[in-house]
Parts: sequence; structure tokens; C-alpha cells
Amino acid sequence: MKKMLFVFNPLSGKGQIKFHLLNIVDIFTRNGYEVTVHPTQAKLDAYQTVSSRAEDFDVVVTSGGDGTLNETIKGLMSVNKKIPLGYIPAGTMNDFASSLGIPKNMQRAALKIINNEMADVDIGSFNDEYFTYVAGFGAFTDVSYETPQPMKNMFGSLAYIAEGLRLKRLSNTKAYHVNIKYDDVEIEDDFIFGMICNSNSVGGFKGLSGKDVQLNDGVFEGLFIKMPKNLAELQLTINAVLARDFDAPYFYCFKTSCAEFHSDDDLPWTLDGEYGGDCRNVTIRNMCKAVRIFTSPSSKLLGGTNEVEVDESDPEEYVVDALGFVQPNYVELEKKKEE
Repeated sequence: MKKMLFVFNPLSGKGQIKFHLLNIVDIFTRNGYEVTVHPTQAKLDAYQTVSSRAEDFDVVVTSGGDGTLNETIKGLMSVNKKIPLGYIPAGTMNDFASSLGIPKNMQRAALKIINNEMADVDIGSFNDEYFTYVAGFGAFTDVSYETPQPMKNMFGSLAYIAEGLRLKRLSNTKAYHVNIKYDDVEIEDDFIFGMICNSNSVGGFKGLSGKDVQLNDGVFEGLFIKMPKNLAELQLTINAVLARDFDAPYFYCFKTSCAEFHSDDDLPWTLDGEYGGDCRNVTIRNMCKAVRIFTSPSSKLLGGTNEVEVDESDPEEYVVDALGFVQPNYVELEKKKEE
């Protein structure tokens, strides 16, 4: 049997993992895995567990939000071999899972892992840290880690929007004077928002990273929004963002494998929705195809030809009982055994 380390965050999203855990472990066990389960106990527990134990396993699976995934990938980057990673999304947004076509339905996500289709994807280095799909600064980028977990559990993505649109945030939005160098280009301007990303979904919104996004092409997409000069320009900027019109004069957009950032004041960064520190000098590099993850390699976002198709229905091998819990459909399982 192959050995699997299954690390999950029991508090992510609405804590739905507790209703699915037995079924998920059953799926893996019936398909030839010896599963070691570890529920995280505190921040950085996923990182510490994976970095110290992953080399003893054939596969690592993680379940949680973008923060848990970030910790797991950082742990995998610290070991000496490329261990395949499975992801069962359980957070509020799950942007990276959405880009990869990984189902939100937990049993479906588990079945995708046992299908054994994998692809290598890019991740980013941020000075001495790593991020999975986005590093950003400026307006609203701190919303995800400043919004209380109970509020996120109760209201989902609406919690981010409510927190982000609070009057005090709009009235306190400030400009950040930043010098950006990438390839042979140098930019210096005042920005209210900036991000380097490797996803077609950020904060639950698709299309913010531009067109022709691929997750394993060795380059990131950059989007930087200039500080509006007045209320009229602010409204035009908002309209352009909503229309995904990034050719408008309010933005800098580019693709690059490496970018350097310098600011005279501390610049608060967010990495995958978690606080990344206040930095004046930052170097971001694309770590091309650094992580092997269970997903469909034929997806257009991975250089293939197929659109991402996600089946969110309950698997036929499972049924919902009278109390609303998902249970194995033993009749269907016996039929398959006979076949």
C-alpha cells in the first residue's frame, strides 16, 4: 500500500470537513492507501508537520483554505524530493482550487486524487518565503486575514466584501509609492493596489489577472492600480476593473518571471490571503513547475486543450442519509465489486 499523509484544518470554511472525513479516508483506503491523518492544531502546524514528516510518505493530501494550502506547499518545498500533493478545498474562497478545476465537493476532490492524474504547477518565492498563487499589497488585501474566522464561516465570501467596504477602509485608503523592476523595465508610481499572481481567480473574482493565464508557463501576471487623482478618476478606475478593461490608463499590467519592488516606507504584503510582513525591498521569482499536484493535465490553464469542467454533484458511490450526512452507497459499491 502507498503511504499518504493527510493534513487538514478542522476550522476552515464552515468546518464541513467533520461531516466528510470518514468518507474521504474510506475513499483513499479502498484505493490502496495507508492513511495517516493529522488535524492542524495551530497556525504553521501544517507547515511544520509536512516539512518534518513528508519524506516518509508517497503522497501528501491537504484540506483547508488557501492559507492551509500555502503552509503545506511551503512544507513540501523544504523536503528533498518532489512528493505529489492532493488538495481538498474547504475554505471560503479556494481561488487556486478553482483555477485548477478541483471540485468544492469534498468526495469529488478525493476521487480526483485517486484518479492519479497530475500536473506540475508554478509557485512563487517572496524573498525567503513562498506563495502559492498571489502576493499583493494595498487596498483590501488585508481583508482576508483581518476578517474574523466565525464571520467568514457564517457569511462566506460576503464577509470579505462587507469587511472590505466598511467606510473606515474607503476613507483611509492610502497610496504606496513603489519602484518596480522586471526584465528590462522600470516603473515608479503611486499605487492603491498591486499584485503578482498565478491564478485566474483572486478573492473569488475571475479575470483580474488578465488573459492567457497558465499555471505552469514560468511567468506570473502583474496588475498594479495607480492612485486616482480625484473622485471622477476613482470611479473610472472602478468601472475599468469591473469591466476587466486593463488596457485603461489607470493600470500597469505585465508578465514576468522575476520582479523587484522597493519602497521608502514599510509596505504591508499579503501572501495567499495571509499576512506576509511589512517589507521595503522584495524580490519575487517564479518557481517553474515546482509542485506536482493532482489535477487534470489537459486543462487549458496547464497548457492543454480542454476547458476546466468541474463535477460538483455527489458521487454515485455516496448517498445522503435522513440526517443530511453523506454515507457510502453500499448497494452501488457491491455492484461494482461484482463487476
